[in-house]
Amino acid sequence: MSDPAPGADTLRLPRLRQVALVAADLDSACARIESELGLRSPFHDPGVGEFGLANAVYEMGDTFLEVVSPVAEDTTAGRYLARRGGDAGYMALFQVADTDAARDRAAELGLRTVWRLDLPDISGTHLHPRDAGGAIVSFDTPRPPESWRWAGPRWTGGAPADLHASSIAGIVVRAADVDAAASVWADLFTDRQVRFESAENPRDVGIVAVEVAGLNDGTMICGVEFRPA
Repeated sequence: MSDPAPGADTLRLPRLRQVALVAADLDSACARIESELGLRSPFHDPGVGEFGLANAVYEMGDTFLEVVSPVAEDTTAGRYLARRGGDAGYMALFQVADTDAARDRAAELGLRTVWRLDLPDISGTHLHPRDAGGAIVSFDTPRPPESWRWAGPRWTGGAPADLHASSIAGIVVRAADVDAAASVWADLFTDRQVRFESAENPRDVGIVAVEVAGLNDGTMICGVEFRPA
């Protein structure tokens, strides 16, 4: 088992670090994000090409809003778009202090891993959405803990001094079985930043709201409500 990342305890881990939306039209989604949330200069990660995607990652304080869009046939994101009937909340990424410990705990809970990666500066793990309940989730351990490779060079090896005024404070997730999903997420991640609602229709399962510190007015983007925290 690996040692926790140095200084990780100062960040009150685990914590929600990034939320991803999925959109059929990446440019249109980015235009809405920039117009409605005032975010700028996203990082486009070539690494998501592994999943048949293009993306844009926006900084929000030391948290991040990502939008992904399929650029290949038969992708997980493309199937998710079809299942949800359009643009939607897609994925929640949590920062944990010790990826090995979180992986061990996920295995104890019978949760399947669909992707994992270990690099010198970050380790990431995606869980099967049917096992986690509610949405696709990832847990990641960046080194140093204030860094976040998925946001690009500005966040590799550390954190920049100039941060956007807003930040992601929490999410609302609809699940078919609220109690089961809440139990898994709280066990592995956090119950401080995630609230669950019951999904009456299977098409409604997923991230339905993002709560933003520093946001004055609510708006809808990619089928997700962005509202003041």
